[in-house]
Amino acid sequence: MTDFLATYQSWILSLHIMAFIAWMAGTFYLPRLYVYHCQVVPGSAESERFKVMERKLLRQIMTPAMIVTFLAGGALASIPGLIDWNAGWWWTKLICVFGLAGFHGACGTWRRGFAEDRNQHPEKFYRIANEVPTILMMVIVIMIIVRP
Repeated sequence: MTDFLATYQSWILSLHIMAFIAWMAGTFYLPRLYVYHCQVVPGSAESERFKVMERKLLRQIMTPAMIVTFLAGGALASIPGLIDWNAGWWWTKLICVFGLAGFHGACGTWRRGFAEDRNQHPEKFYRIANEVPTILMMVIVIMIIVRP
């Protein structure tokens, strides 16, 4: 299996990057939808439209992209010699990826709140939350490219 992974390393890396981009795109957009959702009356036609958009973005784009990101990343990490397991950059990157997955889970919780017309947060909360994936993505990319 290791030989297979090493042979197709470039393809797996390409898949990993594409999935990560798709996941990040959704992670950037979903909290923005929540900002706009806060501006409409619960139960209105606009609110119902946001509910559909939020559900489809999370379930049909973000979650599958996250799963593929983790599977392809795990496959890459299992290639002997590709990662120095003692390097601090690797662990920093991994912590940020798990932080991003936690943010993904929080987005799902917030979506359920909107779906049930019981959102607990003001618009400003989602404006601030919208910055979290940007910071995590910046650290992840720096750790992978610069490897400080």
